[in-house]
Amino acid sequence: MRPADEGDQDSGPPVDEEVAVSAGPDNVRLVPGQAAFIALDARGVATAWSGGARELLGYRSEDVLGKRVAGFLSGPLPAEYRRCWAEGVPWSGSVAVRHQDGRTLRVRLEAHPLLKAIGETDWLLTVTAVERTATGPVATGEPDLSRLKQWALEQLPLPMALFDREGLCLAVNAATTRVMGMPERDLLGIRIGHTAPAQPMKGLEHIGEVAEQVWRRGEPTQVEAHLRTPGETHPHAWLLSLYPVKDREGRVCALSQAAADTTEQFRARQRLSVLNEAGLRIGTTLDVTRTAQELAQVATEHFADFVAVDLIESLVVTEPGTPPAGDRSSLRRTAQHSVVPGCPEAVVALRQVHSYHEQSPPGRALATGRASRHHVDDTTLGSWAVGSPDRARSIRTHGIHSLMVAPLSARGVTLGVAVFCRHRTAEAFDDEDLRLAEELAARAAVYIDNARRYTRERDIALALQAGLLPEHVVHQAAVEVACRYLPADPDVGIGGDWYDVIPLSGARVALVVGDVVGRGIQASATMGRLCTAVRTLADVDLAPDELLTQLDDLVLRMDRGDPADGTSQAPVDGQGEVGATCLYAVYDPVSRRCTMARAGHPAPVLVMPDGTTDFLSLPAGPPLGLGGLPFETAEFDVPEGSVLALYTNGVIDGANRDVDEGRAVLRTALADSTRPLEDTCDSTLKALLPGVRTDDAALLLARTRALGGDQVADWDLPSDPAVVARTRELVSGALADWHLEDLVFVAELIVSELVTNAIRYGHPPVQLRLIRDTTLICEVSDAGSTAPHLRRARTFDEGGRGLFIVAQLAQRWGSRHTRVGKTIWAEVPLVNEGF
Repeated sequence: MRPADEGDQDSGPPVDEEVAVSAGPDNVRLVPGQAAFIALDARGVATAWSGGARELLGYRSEDVLGKRVAGFLSGPLPAEYRRCWAEGVPWSGSVAVRHQDGRTLRVRLEAHPLLKAIGETDWLLTVTAVERTATGPVATGEPDLSRLKQWALEQLPLPMALFDREGLCLAVNAATTRVMGMPERDLLGIRIGHTAPAQPMKGLEHIGEVAEQVWRRGEPTQVEAHLRTPGETHPHAWLLSLYPVKDREGRVCALSQAAADTTEQFRARQRLSVLNEAGLRIGTTLDVTRTAQELAQVATEHFADFVAVDLIESLVVTEPGTPPAGDRSSLRRTAQHSVVPGCPEAVVALRQVHSYHEQSPPGRALATGRASRHHVDDTTLGSWAVGSPDRARSIRTHGIHSLMVAPLSARGVTLGVAVFCRHRTAEAFDDEDLRLAEELAARAAVYIDNARRYTRERDIALALQAGLLPEHVVHQAAVEVACRYLPADPDVGIGGDWYDVIPLSGARVALVVGDVVGRGIQASATMGRLCTAVRTLADVDLAPDELLTQLDDLVLRMDRGDPADGTSQAPVDGQGEVGATCLYAVYDPVSRRCTMARAGHPAPVLVMPDGTTDFLSLPAGPPLGLGGLPFETAEFDVPEGSVLALYTNGVIDGANRDVDEGRAVLRTALADSTRPLEDTCDSTLKALLPGVRTDDAALLLARTRALGGDQVADWDLPSDPAVVARTRELVSGALADWHLEDLVFVAELIVSELVTNAIRYGHPPVQLRLIRDTTLICEVSDAGSTAPHLRRARTFDEGGRGLFIVAQLAQRWGSRHTRVGKTIWAEVPLVNEGF
């Protein structure tokens, strides 16, 4: 097909502008996209004409064949198409043709060269209808495709701009002028990322480097920026797309920039980021004040200039359920934080008790449980000033222009209110800020509620332990005692460590240290039950291994939830798996021997008078609560002036050290046996627990004493009733030596009865021992195992009055079984307290 001369017809629309569509004669419509085929020789004369071509253009084959088709065009072909025709290369584009009825149609034309054997080139044309136009000639003023493209770019709601190789603006669309607030003439020639010559936009300082990379690599890229353009009143988040504009050969000839406003997405991400950070920073401890301060700090770092957190006074000081409505009027300023050092906006000092008027925004938030935001004007200022002119004065002085209040509510209880202010930030709070404040307040309220509940439980557990642990250790002739109990840090929780010092018969003393598994009130309650059980079993004078066996059975019953009557009972939720460790030691100041048994507890330390320290080799035994396993005892000679150190594992496991290191530190701290025990207690715990305590710690130090020959008198007696008279003489002589003549009559009578019972009902050998301590102790031992029983003798009974007489004369009396028999003892108070 040979193009017509340029002067033959009017110039048609440019190439690639798809505007026209077909309608054939006889009202035959050609479906858009349907093809018509035309064959041309090298001169542009039609040699073949398809039925589709007739439907499209309305010409019959006899009207076209043998004629040049250039005469059917509405204008000359563009120069590029003529060049392709001359060079014999394929080409395609949009051209305007004249329909048989006079209409002008624009069709899509594809030209394919056909090389003949004689060297000439024929052409096969494919003509495709694109869209339909009005019947008749092209309407006056109908836009062509190039104009539509230009309008589309102009009216695109996204700001777009075109830049040259130097980064200077070549063109902008209307959206860009609106966003920049400047006419197009003021933007042309301005460098990318600038608002005027030598005036870069804050937030786009590196856009020039990014543009250079696009030019150099020829690849598009995206840049996120948060800035305020000259035409905006508030900063916006923008996603800038920079992409190269290339010619047909792929050379970059310009740079285009399109901007999308992503403020909503940016703020959503920012809100999620703040909430995520709040989850990590708020509620790090179980401390009410610390949690409130964390809320204030997070809020001021991200969206507020000043934050105050007020909690209801009755909930901060005491817990106890849901407070009555009247309690909401009394608030304690628990935390406040400001972007200005010193919090000058605050009119209430930290920890000060104050109130909000019920008609003020915080008062309404407390009453309704709903958050609200306020722009400061005369009306708002008046509501804030109700009952407190200082608040209105602070708002004016510091230029606070926007406020929010959010109640702190958790589990149906309103705990307080948080107030958020802006004065340094120019923008007022919006609905997104209010939702963020509500979420932060809700999270903080849960942590605060957890903290106050935990604080109450901790206080109860501490009070329970304080009531069960010996507040003042009674003076013991056998040992000098110093002890300490340190609860774990509040974040960890109260455990069940305990210690005790129990006086036994014969001037002996029992030293006990234990550790209950678990934390909280349940652990403290279990500790109390075990502590009471140990005291009860100690009164029976059981051997250490037998005592631990009885205690193990008790723990098993507690774990099963068995009550005292033996009936089965399901355990309370969270109270199963009861377990404990325990060390029980009995020291006798007469024999200077210590008998010990332990149930899974750390071995004690013995510090000799010369400062030598060692961990006693004592069978470990199973922890209490396993059942079915035996406990073993061990006996040690303990020189007078030695120190026994009993402790729980919280002493040596603290400060993130391993057990071996803790044992070494403990030995070093205890090495000086001459120091006062109270000082040794303090220095030992300071060395072992210098920082955070991750577990409870109990330490019991006992410096041993000995009762010498001037305080103890003993005799071996034959199993003969006649010896009773002799024992009275022995007692009388011993008491005379001790200057206790006033006790002779009582002591002789008690000893006579006890020796008579031993000879009559016991088995030899029989031994009598007197001990002068804070009381006079009379002991009679024999090899029999029959336990004595106190009973009331009838009128004509010849026996049964001995123990009754002893019980009436003695301050207290009792019996204990030994490995070779039993011992009956009685204590008589000293008349002369000076001895």
